[in-house]
Amino acid sequence: MVIGAGPAGIAAATQAAQLGIDTLLLDEQVAPGGQIYRSITATPVVQRQILGEDYWHGAPLVDAFQRSSARYQAGATVWAIVPKTPDRQQYEVAFSIAGKAQRLHARHILLATGAHERPFPVPGWTLPGVMTAGAAQILLKSAAAVPGGHTILAGCGPLLYLIAWQYLNAGVKIDALLDTTPKGRMRAALPHAWGFLRSPYLNKGLRLLRTVKSAIPIVKRVSLLEALGENKIESLRYAADGVAHTIKADHLLLHQGVVPNINLSSALGIEHDWNNAMACWEPRVDGWGATMLRGIGVAGDGAGIAGALAAEYRGRIAALQVAMALGRIDMHERDRLAVPHQRALARAVQGRAFFDALYMAPVGFRRPRGEVIVCRCEEITARQVRETVALGCQGPNQMKAFLRCGMGPCQGRFCSLTVTELIADERGCDPSEIGSYRIRFPTKPVTVGELASLPQTEASQRAVIRFKSSNG
Repeated sequence: MVIGAGPAGIAAATQAAQLGIDTLLLDEQVAPGGQIYRSITATPVVQRQILGEDYWHGAPLVDAFQRSSARYQAGATVWAIVPKTPDRQQYEVAFSIAGKAQRLHARHILLATGAHERPFPVPGWTLPGVMTAGAAQILLKSAAAVPGGHTILAGCGPLLYLIAWQYLNAGVKIDALLDTTPKGRMRAALPHAWGFLRSPYLNKGLRLLRTVKSAIPIVKRVSLLEALGENKIESLRYAADGVAHTIKADHLLLHQGVVPNINLSSALGIEHDWNNAMACWEPRVDGWGATMLRGIGVAGDGAGIAGALAAEYRGRIAALQVAMALGRIDMHERDRLAVPHQRALARAVQGRAFFDALYMAPVGFRRPRGEVIVCRCEEITARQVRETVALGCQGPNQMKAFLRCGMGPCQGRFCSLTVTELIADERGCDPSEIGSYRIRFPTKPVTVGELASLPQTEASQRAVIRFKSSNG
């Protein structure tokens, strides 16, 4: 079973099916493609130049999957995975479709849950009209919806410039792009420049930057952002090189990179490591996507951010490992079949270290202060988190007891990294010493009705029904 239909999940499911494995792909979305290739089979954006050729690379990937024997279940929200036997020979997967819960069994599960955008907590980021750049891109791909009025892009990272380029192609006017990349980052990235210069990113990136710079005012070294307004954003206050400015804004699109989506892997109990270069947690996997847990693998950006092409090849490599674990192929055949994918993966990740060093999200925006809301679900501020540490709170799981951070509908996806870094900041230690939320199933909100819709076993009935004794 594969969970997630982004490039890694699609490629893995296709590869597994080609090797004769009975494969089911569960996907929370309505069609395969994930975030990067979202709505690739049904996007209303028919002019290829708007989204660019990198987006349309997903079309043959999805086509190959649909022609394979792999089964696909759209709209399936997976919220629990539990071993059926102590030796983990089989797992039970619980998921919901249209408000009805279901259970299936699988011998091997490959998590291809992808990435989500890093939290970007700034004053006013909860106002209507403020959203992530990734969410804005989803609206463009799935509904051809673009913002009107005064639109500002703010943050750092390649996606910020990509969506600016796509908006320009779609005829959208961008008032300004506020780049928060701190001074001196190019110097930090230079040790990785050789790999970048030999990578395919160089020419594509230069062309994209040239187009964006010629059409959009770009403000560099932005160190402060504050969305202002009553019932929605009306203006944006920012500081660049120590000078404050205020500009009108109807839409503010924020972005400071992406991080692995680790809620399922965390709930399963897989070991995670703190990546200092990316300032995020990553599940501990080997070169084949295998984890410490028998029968559980992780592929794609969910195992570490490397981009869509790398995710595709990592998905195929992980599927070969699954095929070997299930006895479909031996180790020699696995290694032989993996060679072209491993070579392609090496080419795909060339130059990534340069981007990672250049566009690392600034500390000031990762570790906010004052009344900035950190946990959107429970409306907890950075000041409250910092003050709770001063009271003796040692880590994120204790913070749940103090403030309920991470206990809302998102189950920590929007606040986990920020809370970890704030605690580390207050304690004067590395985030790796702090840890992250202990995620428990269900990892997504589940209604009582959904639980009641699950097929009942004799054991579950005995747990809630009092049977009369034989004596009456």
